[in-house]
Amino acid sequence: MALNAHIHIPAKLVGTLPIALRGHGLLSSARFNKGTAFSAQERKTFGLEGRLPYKTNSLHEQCERAYGQLMQRDSDIRKNSFLQSLKDQNWVLYYALLARHLKELVPIIYTPTEAEAISNYSHLFRRSEGLFLTFPDQDRMEEDFLEQTRGRDIDLIVCTDSEAILGIGDQGVGISTAKSVIYSLIGGMDPSKSLSVTLDVGTNNEDLLNDPLYVGWREKRVRGEAYDHFVDKFVQLVRKHFPRSLLHFEDFGVKNASRLLQKYHDTHAVFNDDIQGTGAVTLACLMAAIGVSRRSRLNVSSPEKNRLSDQRFVILGAGSAGMGIAVQIRDAMMAADGVSRDDANRLFWMVDRNGLLFEKGVDTQDMTESQLEFVRSADEGWGSKQEQNGLLQVVKEAKPTVLIGCSTASGAFTKEVVEAMMSGLDEGARPIIMPLSNPSRLAEAKPVDLLQWTNGRALVATGSPFGTVQMKVDGKDKEFVIAECNNALIYPGLGFGAILSQSRCVSDTMLLEGAKRLASLSPAISNVNSSKDSEGYYEYNGEALLPDFDLAPGVNFEVAVSVAAQAIIEGTANSGAGNKDVRERIFTEVKERAKERVWVPIYPEYVYDENGLADQ
Repeated sequence: MALNAHIHIPAKLVGTLPIALRGHGLLSSARFNKGTAFSAQERKTFGLEGRLPYKTNSLHEQCERAYGQLMQRDSDIRKNSFLQSLKDQNWVLYYALLARHLKELVPIIYTPTEAEAISNYSHLFRRSEGLFLTFPDQDRMEEDFLEQTRGRDIDLIVCTDSEAILGIGDQGVGISTAKSVIYSLIGGMDPSKSLSVTLDVGTNNEDLLNDPLYVGWREKRVRGEAYDHFVDKFVQLVRKHFPRSLLHFEDFGVKNASRLLQKYHDTHAVFNDDIQGTGAVTLACLMAAIGVSRRSRLNVSSPEKNRLSDQRFVILGAGSAGMGIAVQIRDAMMAADGVSRDDANRLFWMVDRNGLLFEKGVDTQDMTESQLEFVRSADEGWGSKQEQNGLLQVVKEAKPTVLIGCSTASGAFTKEVVEAMMSGLDEGARPIIMPLSNPSRLAEAKPVDLLQWTNGRALVATGSPFGTVQMKVDGKDKEFVIAECNNALIYPGLGFGAILSQSRCVSDTMLLEGAKRLASLSPAISNVNSSKDSEGYYEYNGEALLPDFDLAPGVNFEVAVSVAAQAIIEGTANSGAGNKDVRERIFTEVKERAKERVWVPIYPEYVYDENGLADQ
């Protein structure tokens, strides 16, 4: 399967566009500007003769020039600034350049470099982008909202209150445009149909409050009923004016993220990548790992543990990411294996920086509803102090088959912890270990250490990119490809699928189908299916548990089709309830519809029409 094929749709398949702009107005439009790629006929038609150099360049030539200019920047933040400037000038060139150097440039325009750009937003500010809704101006919220959206067909709205940006925390008026870029770059969503929104409710970041150049509302964060009223006013505007859009919550604080997601789950298609995206990609990786483990030669003498509910999970980190992972796996377990909610909850041991979450050991008053569900019972004999039950002690007692880290506690998965995990496994079983904290310096362990400590038995995935690991296992040279458990392998597809189906909500089963589809594309699983021996087992040779990030566009397309088909089948989609007996037909129809909707960074031919397209 050519997973990334939809990025390279031939130009002949992209139709002509009627454009109402001419001259300077056309060249100033980032959406429609082609720069030196305007043809001779277009230059004549649109009054561009004399405004551009003689030579007409192809998009490929423009990308070559832009990449050369980019490489002259000597730091990632300068590269980020260059690319932001390019986006302000020419959308197609910007996205085409990123698509040609996907793996290299996504870390520049997204995590981790974008965090640095956001933390310096007030000092780097040049041009406004997106919609800013500020607490003291809420009386004119609808007027401001409509000023930017009137006449537009909006499919995606990404909103943030910038309280919990990965790695840098509260940034007050930080922007959410990077997430929208990924939806277009990897998910194939038309950037003209997305809107980035900042809900400025103040900041508790003293550095920002004391910065004379800070461009946001210089007040402490609004909390409680006033905060809820402000957010609700915005959500109701989205529901009123764009009822079929996807509303993506981004970088909300731990006390608000899950609460808001649950509040609006049944009334609009809402999604939170920090919770659901992280959970879904981890679930997919886990499914692939279980598939590899149960069919690997190491497991011949071990009891088969084929199901999610056969596993035991220790998760280090009980914030939004950790809880999102636990909830996603728990819900999948209930749906796939038919276990009760309480029975599923008992398969998780959540550990935060102070130790295990258990009754008597923690103050439950400050915990979220999700955290409360996973608090261990006092009857299990954990003592009276949380710090007495650190990670090592919990691993010894719980005997996990899966160890997940999203704590940013660098090196927390020590050799002693891993050896304790190994000693609690069935004979020949493979430990599944995922140090997911970003960036790589904050990872709970390095893959090379995990593989050496387990003699190559561990199935490993990380949250940041790591190189391959080469080592001898039982006298054989092996190369282990470490999967990057990157949300961008799934969330653009989840979003595109929800939009494609016009689903009224993003259901747990839609997320599960997306995760299943991603897991099925695992290189390790593909090898399992193609290299079984006569007894049905195979030798694991270190293939990655998830597809390479270079294939992210094609992967997300497949995820989107599965998610949209599931939405139709279960009846959450406005296009009508489906029937499981006709699933194959629905899947085929959805795939064809998805191909028609995918946006690609290619220049179409322009024709002038005074009633044609223009910037809103």
